[in-house]
Amino acid sequence: MMKKASSLDPEKLAADLTAGKRAALARAITLVESKKSEHRHMAHQLIQKVLPLTGRAFRLGITGVPGVGKSTSIDTLGSNLTAAGHKVAVLAVDPSSTRTGGSILGDKTRMARLAIDPDAFIRPSPSAGTLGGVAAKTRETMLLCEAAGFDVILVETVGIGQSETTVADMVDFFLVLMLPGAGDELQGIKKGVLEIADMIAVNKAEGEGATRARSAASDYRAALHILAPKSPTWTPPVITISGLENEGLDHLWEQIGIFRERMQASGEWQEKRSQQQVAWMWDMLQQRMMEALKTNSKTADRLKVLESSVRKGTTAVSLAVDELSDLMGLQD
Repeated sequence: MMKKASSLDPEKLAADLTAGKRAALARAITLVESKKSEHRHMAHQLIQKVLPLTGRAFRLGITGVPGVGKSTSIDTLGSNLTAAGHKVAVLAVDPSSTRTGGSILGDKTRMARLAIDPDAFIRPSPSAGTLGGVAAKTRETMLLCEAAGFDVILVETVGIGQSETTVADMVDFFLVLMLPGAGDELQGIKKGVLEIADMIAVNKAEGEGATRARSAASDYRAALHILAPKSPTWTPPVITISGLENEGLDHLWEQIGIFRERMQASGEWQEKRSQQQVAWMWDMLQQRMMEALKTNSKTADRLKVLESSVRKGTTAVSLAVDELSDLMGLQD
């Protein structure tokens, strides 16, 4: 349960957070996820204080359909990275119930090794109905983890709806996990996912699945070949891995390192991050304006009336929007 606002000192929380105290990181994330107005103000103060210590981590988004082995692969990759001296934070965005807002927070049990690794931190975050199942505060959580000293941030998406695009817009590298045996599956792959992928890794390439995985990888390479690459500097590779057997993950991380070097050398790395910051600002502004529209005493009641009229077809949509804009002072 969140502590009272009076007992939460952003300055002390920032000091504890940057000193590497895990409990402080957990409290800080809970603070930024809070919907209370007094907590929001304190969260903004906290983010501002730790901002100089952010931006140094590598941000990796990972997606894939349910059953592709995301959690197992993340557990293995993350363990490899901590063994190599990295500090890894995993932000697992869970699907929330549209009815209750609850979430399925089972990622800690599926990432058994990372869950007990002192150099790892796992934070399941309920999506609470935000676009594509992506937690509204994932960006702030990434900054807090970076300020706490984590140098690799892994963001796992639910692999449903538009979450892939949303996460791709907040990370440095976007990895798409695929199942072996593409065949008919290739016909149904969303073109959009292939267009935003920086790498495709066909998982479960162990045992009898190895041959199917190699065949699938060949099909995916052919599919990528007909798409225009996002960057002149990078052509997304297609590799095979086994998260279960820890095969191919060293090669995967090596390719990510090459990507980082090329993007930083070309200037695309910083340009992408700058664009992401501006996009984040606009996203927050839109959310704030919608909140104001629904909660402001001048507009909230009238909004319900106009919504009902539009539903019945007695008021034109454009007229309703004009009236609400007038009430919010947006019209000349």
